[in-house]
This record gives sequence, structure tokens and C-alpha cells, in this order.
Amino acid sequence: MAELATVDSLSSLELKTAPADFRFPTTNQTRHCFTRYIEFHRCVAAKGEDAADCQKFAKFYRSLCPGEWVEKWNEQRENGTFPGPL
Repeated sequence: MAELATVDSLSSLELKTAPADFRFPTTNQTRHCFTRYIEFHRCVAAKGEDAADCQKFAKFYRSLCPGEWVEKWNEQRENGTFPGPL
């Protein structure tokens, strides 16, 4: 049976999201999510997937974007139908 997290283990847990970006000042973060996803894939194309800069963008889009959107975009990229500028 899995153990439940204790209060002590939760106190060391640090939650982060993407930093504020002046390009996206409103509450609706849809474009911020999409832009970070594109920035990640452009970075991977230019520097490789293991580049620290790329991992930063990956963390950003993963914290902003719903998983269903990312799955759909990944499928679209694989099929060559992704609507964004990669």
C-alpha cells in the first residue's frame, strides 16, 4: 500500500510555474502556453533536446498548457499539420 505524504515531506516540496511575461499581461494564458510550446520546439531544432535553455522552455509550457492540448499538438507535428511556425 502506498504511503501518504507527511507534512514534513510536503514542506520541502517546491511548486513553480512559468515566470510572468510582459507579452501576455492578461489572465487568459492561452497564447502564453502556445508560444512557450513553439519556443521549446524551435530551441530543440536549433540546440538539441538536452540543451538547458530548451529544458527551461519545456518546464514553462508543461506548467501552462493542458495535457490534452500538448498531445494534440504533438500528433499534429508528427502528421505535418501543426498550425504554428516551427
